[in-house]
Amino acid sequence: MPTPMAVTPHERVAGTDWAGLAEEMDAHGCALTGPILTGDECREIAGLYDEVSRFRSTIDMARFRFGRGQYRYFDRPLPHLVEQLRQAFYPRLLPIARDWATRLGRPAPWPDSLDEWLAMCRAAGQTRPTPILLRYRGGDWNALHRDLYGDLVFPLQVVIGLDRPGTDYDGGEFLLVEQCPRAQSRGTVTLLPQGHGLVFTTRDRPVASARGWSAAPVRHGVSTVRRGLRHTLGLVFHDAV
Repeated sequence: MPTPMAVTPHERVAGTDWAGLAEEMDAHGCALTGPILTGDECREIAGLYDEVSRFRSTIDMARFRFGRGQYRYFDRPLPHLVEQLRQAFYPRLLPIARDWATRLGRPAPWPDSLDEWLAMCRAAGQTRPTPILLRYRGGDWNALHRDLYGDLVFPLQVVIGLDRPGTDYDGGEFLLVEQCPRAQSRGTVTLLPQGHGLVFTTRDRPVASARGWSAAPVRHGVSTVRRGLRHTLGLVFHDAV
């Protein structure tokens, strides 16, 4: 008999095998969680897309040559479920972020709580919320990029699939491309199951080298959606200038 899903998204995030996920992150720069949202919760979040007053900005990707499709940045106050997810993920990602910074010999400025970290962002002039709701239709895609937004950057982020691949849409795989030192780039392709999260590196990640650890630059994007409608929720843990 399958194990029942925990009652709240916070409990589901806490119940993730974080040791195993950290190993996957070390190996590939990205790692899938188990189910974080129920189907009803996914539909609830995706359904917010047409409530324009909830968002501070709408981006037409073709206009800026970012790809094709559209996404919207939530305004404050964030929807309760989105805020709950952001608060639940941050302390679980923090040990990975600090470990990576140690390997790369970098500062690890991130405090124990998300609220403290966002206060630091505000003090640095990064005041705009960054959780994103993305909508792709047939023919849409997202160019390789990084979500940096300012000088203060949290090195990991999460995307959660809100629709069912193979049923609601085809194509639309998540792409991660890593620039390997003195070698060709490496690509990783992930299909996002509905309700599952993909943790991935925001900017770069540590890779072992002959001289210790090196930073491998990483970008991410989305392959062309061939059919249907694909929504995802993006959780970035630093705010924007």
